[in-house]
This record gives sequence, C-alpha cells and structure tokens, in this order.
Amino acid sequence: MKFWTVCPASPHVEHRQAPSNVTDAGRLRAAGRLTPLVNSSRLRLARESHGWTQGQLVAEMDPPISPAALSQLERGLTKPNAATLVALADATGFPPEYFVRRDGDHEIDGFFRSLRSAPARERKWALARAHLLHDLLLALDHHVQMPEPNYPSIAIGESGSVEQIAASVRRAWGKPTKPIKNVVRLLERHGVVVARMPLRSHKLDAFSVRFPDWPIVVLGDDKRVTARSRFDAAHELGHLVMHSTADVGDKRAEDEAHRFAAAFLMPAEEIGPKLPTSADWGLLLDLKVEWGVSLGALLMRAKTLGIMSDYRYLSAVKFMSARGWRTREPGDEHLGRPEQPRLIDAALQGLDIELEELVDEAALPLEPIREILNTGGDPRTKIRF
Repeated sequence: MKFWTVCPASPHVEHRQAPSNVTDAGRLRAAGRLTPLVNSSRLRLARESHGWTQGQLVAEMDPPISPAALSQLERGLTKPNAATLVALADATGFPPEYFVRRDGDHEIDGFFRSLRSAPARERKWALARAHLLHDLLLALDHHVQMPEPNYPSIAIGESGSVEQIAASVRRAWGKPTKPIKNVVRLLERHGVVVARMPLRSHKLDAFSVRFPDWPIVVLGDDKRVTARSRFDAAHELGHLVMHSTADVGDKRAEDEAHRFAAAFLMPAEEIGPKLPTSADWGLLLDLKVEWGVSLGALLMRAKTLGIMSDYRYLSAVKFMSARGWRTREPGDEHLGRPEQPRLIDAALQGLDIELEELVDEAALPLEPIREILNTGGDPRTKIRF
C-alpha cells in the first residue's frame, strides 16, 4: 500500500555528520533512501504541530543544525542528509517516512474566525493538526468508504445574496425552515469532516480547511457553549459553500460567513415574525432554546432583518454586557452539551485493524493523532451497569 509519491532524486546538502552513538547504521541507511523524497512543507508542518519556532526545533535536535539550515530545508532549497532526517524525526516524534511527499499533499491555508487577534504561531499549530487529521482520513479511506462531500458551491453575486445562498443550501439538503436539531451531524452527513480540539489560546476560535477531498471543520473544545459552537459550525459551512482558498484572510469573507450562519440557522421567513422589536428577555430565552442560538445572535438577527432598531439593539447589548452575558448567557444549560462529531469515530469502528497499526501503516505520529481523536468527548467517567 502506497501513501506517498516517489519523486525524482534531488541533490542534497550535508549539514553535519552524526556521531556514531546518535543512531544505528540501519536507521541512517533507511533515512538515506528517503532524503531525496522529503517534502519541505511536511518538515514545517511537523514543527508547527508542536507550536515551535525554528529555533526551538533546532534546540531539540541531536545533532543540531543551524536555524538558517532549517530555514533552507523548510523552504525546499536543500534536502536533509540521513543524520539530519533522523534528528528531525527524533525531535518531533514523527516517523522519518512522514516527511516524504504523498499523493494527497496540499498546501492549503485555513479560514480562521479570529484571524487578527489569534497569534500566528497558534494558528499554524492548529492548521498543522488539521493537516495531520487529513493524513489520517487518507489512511482511513484505504480501509473504509468515507462519505463524499455533498454541499453546494455558490459564489456570491452569481446566485443572489447571502440570505438566498443559505436558503439554497437548506433546500439542497432537504431541510425545511424549522430549527436544525444538530448542525454538526448535518455537516457530517454531507461529507464535511468535523473535529473538536482544545485550541490552546482563548483568542483562537473555530476554523475550516477546504481540502479538495474532505473539507475539515475544527471546533474549539474549550468554551463548551453549545449555541456558540453551533453558530461556529454554520459559519465554517458558509466558507465551504461560498468561498475559495483565495478568500482566506479576507475580512469580507468572514463577514459573509457570519451572515450565512445567521441566515442558515434562523431563516428569515420563519423566525422573523417571532422576533421582538425590543428586548423581551423571556421571549428571547424561549427562542434561544427552540432554535439553539445565542441571545446575542437573536438580537443581531432582529436588527439585521429590520425588526429591532439600532437604538434598541444597542440598549439590549449594553444590558447583556453589564450582567456578564456576553460570555455566559442565561439559558445555556438548557441546550445541553456541545454537539459531538461522530463521523471519524464511526470510520475507526469500521476498521479491520487497530488504530496503532493504521498510524504505523500511514507513517503518522501516534500521540498527536490520539490527542486529535480523544478530544471533544465527555470528560466524565462513564458509568456502566
């Protein structure tokens, strides 16, 4: 079974000879056969999956190389020698075979909700984890039949407004204008892979990566607010439907995805007549539980649809801020736990081999894969009876 593409051999630069006690001759010989095939982006992704700078990775290597030499490797200007490849593998915990170019490799950035506030290193860490998950999906597809992505691709301007596009997606998926019971399950049933992971920074939010085979949506597992998580999932769906990778980092695209999420979760024709013209908190709480959205989203929807004036909207937002509701709203407890992805778990249960064998077969690092797969579940001990 082949997970990588064999490329023509390229000249490589000897960075430093390894002392005889660093590794055995067999590992060096095996690594030497791989060095011409090393993919520079995989070198970078392995480092970024730890959240390390180039200097931090160099400090972990034995024997070390200079940061300048590592920079050349990651830019594809040079190839590592056998000792350097082994040192990179040992430092990162990635098998040497991981660094070889594969058929499914794609240099793809992600749509991040908090692009401007989230630290660049944290975004790169999260994106590298998404690429690891994509590698796992490619390996899974050799053993189980993964669902094909099935969602419309509709450019704004060609097929109407954001409101119309959101309605088109609902129609394409056979969903009426009523509340959507489970947003995550709906995405998964249409071939969008959803995962949950702790995103390490409170400034880092949900994001998506539009891989051409299986798009991936990553939801944060830190805040555990169901209404916000559902909105995040719908926001990322908006990117997949309306935008291309050329739109990554565009504030306009983020605004459009935000409007898509509101329209997708709260269709105007259904929720419009129910929204109040002023902050009727009892009614808004009932709508929150019915539609699975936040009070803030309901207020913004009322304002966007012209039901609530700017003045009354701002008054309601100030009221919420004064009571600390902008981070934790009343009624959150009635929405239950955040929706949990099921697609990857179902695929793993359908395997004819153990996870460790799959990871070894695909030349992936076991511990980061376990971290990706084991997050997002209920942390409480399950009682069996």
